[in-house]
Amino acid sequence: MASSIKELSANIVKLDRFDGGDFLRWQKRVHFLLVALHLVYVLDTPKPMESDDETVEQIKKRQKWETYEHTARGHITNAMNDSLFDLYHDVPSAKELWEKLEARYHKEDATSKKFLISKFINFKMVDDRSVMEQFREIERIRNNFSQHNLVMDETIVVSSIIDKLPPSWKEFKRTLKHKKEDITLDELANHLRVEEDCRMQENEKEQNAQEISKVHVMEAAKFKKPLLNRPNKPGGFKKPAGSGKSNNQNQNQRKQKVTCWFCGKDGHLKSECYHWKRKQGKHQA
Repeated sequence: MASSIKELSANIVKLDRFDGGDFLRWQKRVHFLLVALHLVYVLDTPKPMESDDETVEQIKKRQKWETYEHTARGHITNAMNDSLFDLYHDVPSAKELWEKLEARYHKEDATSKKFLISKFINFKMVDDRSVMEQFREIERIRNNFSQHNLVMDETIVVSSIIDKLPPSWKEFKRTLKHKKEDITLDELANHLRVEEDCRMQENEKEQNAQEISKVHVMEAAKFKKPLLNRPNKPGGFKKPAGSGKSNNQNQNQRKQKVTCWFCGKDGHLKSECYHWKRKQGKHQA
């Protein structure tokens, strides 16, 4: 028993440090710890009065209370963040500290109650996030209702969550609404999980089909290129564009390689020579 209490006491460091928000949850956790450590009685039991004629039993009882009270106050302040610890560590008793915290932060929780209700009502699911992930987020908001003693009928919760489904789930939403029997929150979670899994599988199939289609297009393009070299008439092949030079270019090259023996210039033959033709014309005249 003693070892289990020590372990529980050591776990106080694992609690989220109180920072001024969500006071009721933090208060319940600390109260549970004090109960488990048998320290909670100092919060509502006055300190035994010290007197000159105390018996040994009364002295032990008073000293025990003082020790337990000091320990309880230490657990409460150690469960705060640094700024709140600095603010409250000088409060002389655990009872006074507990009451100060309730007076200060319990009122603020009334405001947080309104915020919590508003957060639940205004929550809308979106298409670019997992529906189950958003469903669990709504559940976390709803679970906080108990911290404020809020109760919402499960049928209303289920209907509200169905209305919060994203736009692409319109048909599925309509199917759920037309069910004759009411479904529980757990049943709704199962329906959403199955539907989301099916949608994910369909998306994967579509993506795979698109990839296969792209591959087919690329393969078809590869086979179309050799068609340029097919014969366009019997006994010959069509020349690919840019693969050779025109006949005029070939003729010009040949002309540049010859020399006219009549005028001595390069690039033409005697029969093409202007000077030779001119001379021949004079002779004929």
